Amino acid sequence: MRARFMVVAVAALLAGCTVGPNYTPPEMAVPPAFVGPQASVGTSVDPARWWSAFGDPQLDGLVERALKGNPDIAIAASRVRQARLQEIVARSQGLPSVNASASPSHVEFSKNAGLSSIARAFSGGTGAGGTGSTGGIALPGSGITTYSVGFDASWELDLFGGVRRSTEGARARTEAAVWSKRDAAVTLAAEVAQAYFALRLDQAQIATIEGEIVRQRRALEIAGNTAKVGLVPPIDVTRQRASITSTEARAEPVRADVDVRMHALAILLGEPPATLMAELAVPSVAPLAVPTIPAGLPSELLRRRPDIRAAERDLAASTADIGVAVADMYPKFSLTGMSQLISTALGNLFSGDSLQLTASGAAQFPLLDWGRRKSTVKSREEDREQAYLRYRSTVLQALRDVEDPLAQIAAERRRNAALQRAVVDAQSSAKAAESQYRTGFVAQTTLLNAETDVLTAREQLVSSDAQLRQLTVALFKALGGGWEQAE
Repeated sequence: MRARFMVVAVAALLAGCTVGPNYTPPEMAVPPAFVGPQASVGTSVDPARWWSAFGDPQLDGLVERALKGNPDIAIAASRVRQARLQEIVARSQGLPSVNASASPSHVEFSKNAGLSSIARAFSGGTGAGGTGSTGGIALPGSGITTYSVGFDASWELDLFGGVRRSTEGARARTEAAVWSKRDAAVTLAAEVAQAYFALRLDQAQIATIEGEIVRQRRALEIAGNTAKVGLVPPIDVTRQRASITSTEARAEPVRADVDVRMHALAILLGEPPATLMAELAVPSVAPLAVPTIPAGLPSELLRRRPDIRAAERDLAASTADIGVAVADMYPKFSLTGMSQLISTALGNLFSGDSLQLTASGAAQFPLLDWGRRKSTVKSREEDREQAYLRYRSTVLQALRDVEDPLAQIAAERRRNAALQRAVVDAQSSAKAAESQYRTGFVAQTTLLNAETDVLTAREQLVSSDAQLRQLTVALFKALGGGWEQAE
């Protein structure tokens, strides 16, 4: 009685044993605050829909369509579903499996079987009219049919927690897949916004060039009129016409780039390349806002960025894998049971006398594997070390991803203000040069140079405006904006 109690007590103790290291989230020191000029300045922006802060309904629609139709998002969603199925598979390993079976069988005994002489002895010989079996003994040349239905169950006891660790790992991988899907949404939203702003930059540059062409054609008319009265030589007309042709040629590569940008946006939306050509052909009229956003605290970044969360979940899964490998070094115990109804006649198959029960237990002890199990444990430990280093690298890169655009945005805002002044000055110089050229006080080269300066200043300002928007998008992405808790 005491021995039985001890066995039960040991079994209960082992049932609560889970080998391998328990996971604790990594602690990584981060700066108390970002050092960028905008780190603590900004307006309230919904991080889940940061693109709406630019005030462009067309951009809002493109991002929303991309999040629904992009193939990469669909692939990430499929991986989440697959990970959840793997979690079910891992959890089921620790539960009993039950199978049902039904089978008829027929055995035809050999006429030359070695038992024939014994059978004849029991039957008193084989005379004419013999039945082929006597007293329930099957004679050679006779057959027997049996029918059986039943259930069998098997259960490998998870005494050392291998299945529990496997379930932990599968659950962590499911969570990592969810965070990876969110990271894909963050990346996609940023790519759509970047491509959209690049498209609008091209269109703004074309508008700038076309506006300059209009002004240069007016200058051509002035040169023609001035040449007629003899104030300037006729070659000035030719030079002005050549300047217009050069400016017109300057726009053609940009026009081609507009089509390329539209194709790229359509692909991001999961649609054929030419889908958006008509929709985006008209440039945006109202100037787009450039929101100023608060960067927040580095500690918040660890919770917000999906790639950091996914890396942390991968680390948790790698830690659980160690426990699975350690559990493989311990004995394995399994139970098997079978309940069957067996009879030679269907009529009495489902009677109590047809019941047959079988139960068995088995134990498997690892003895000699030439270091395979220990090496597997060490390999899993190296996997965990690599996962930790990937997590650390992801955090460091995330910090840089925020600091870089903070510094770049501040510098670009100062550059943008200077370019605005440069445009005003270039326009004033060109206007003065045009007036002086009308009266013949300056050569045409002075006017042409002034026109070139105006075009260059305008193009640089348009490019700076787009750069500010793209850097702001990069900051939104770095902060981990663009996903919602929907899973």
